Amino acid sequence: MYDVAIIGGGPAGLNAGLILSRSRRKVIIIDSGEQRNLHSHGIHGYLTRDGIVPGDFLNIGREEVKKYGAEIIKKIVTDADPDDMGFILTLSDGSNIKAKKMLIATGIKDNLPPVPGIDKLYGKSVFHCPYCDGWELKDKIIAVYANGKAAFALSLSLKTWSDNVFVCSDGPHRLRQNDKEIMELSGIKIYTSKIKCLNSNDTLLTSIEFTDGEIIKADVLFFSSPQYQKSVLAEKLGCKINNKGYILFGKNQSTNIKGLYVAGDAANDIKFVIVAAAEGAKAAIAINKELREEEIKELIKNSRSKVKN
Repeated sequence: MYDVAIIGGGPAGLNAGLILSRSRRKVIIIDSGEQRNLHSHGIHGYLTRDGIVPGDFLNIGREEVKKYGAEIIKKIVTDADPDDMGFILTLSDGSNIKAKKMLIATGIKDNLPPVPGIDKLYGKSVFHCPYCDGWELKDKIIAVYANGKAAFALSLSLKTWSDNVFVCSDGPHRLRQNDKEIMELSGIKIYTSKIKCLNSNDTLLTSIEFTDGEIIKADVLFFSSPQYQKSVLAEKLGCKINNKGYILFGKNQSTNIKGLYVAGDAANDIKFVIVAAAEGAKAAIAINKELREEEIKELIKNSRSKVKN
């Protein structure tokens, strides 16, 4: 029986594992090894770790966590059920793990736009987060793949880093007239033709080709598209999910399910590594406190039982 099972070994899960293992809790981190940012050339906005390659960051984190006795295994949790003692987890190899508490830190997955040529460019010249990669791409020709409110918000945000920003809506732009006028005043052109393909030199975007024959030069593309939970465990266990697909949480990352916590991208629309790590720490402290309170209750119960006998 583990004190805590952490599902997901990204920054949220690893930081929670670090705090809990240093609190002398028996911790297991179960990780599929498919972190969302592995495509990125570097992590940014994390003080003292700015620019570190995601794989290197994770390797350092794993070694730090294991130093305090936490167990890390590379498997997938296929199912989970609550029981009187906590949770029973079923792994991809058919084995079971029992834990008193459970932390979901599985993150989310991006739906890459259905554009020919985008896969090999993702993380090299195609990105989703301006705050993560905007500085490195300042003053470049930036294309934005989005429509509606997302096109408005993302394109105007990117004007912080470059004056040369345009939108590819890949069909009707679905913009409100007022938003469209603001974009035009900001010098953001909108292309509504369907995209034929992305042209590139190896992994570097060079231009966007439309089905009407027009080709527009571009150095980089940012996209906004739907995201989805990497794991269905939270929904299966009965967690409340909001209309954006994020797991709802209360004080200190607790969910509506007793003993179940959530941290990182699975529950938050600010998807920074540093934010995920901080949420992992918050959840870990709350979990450790809850375990300690239960231990005290059990101690009192056993003491009273002995007195009666």
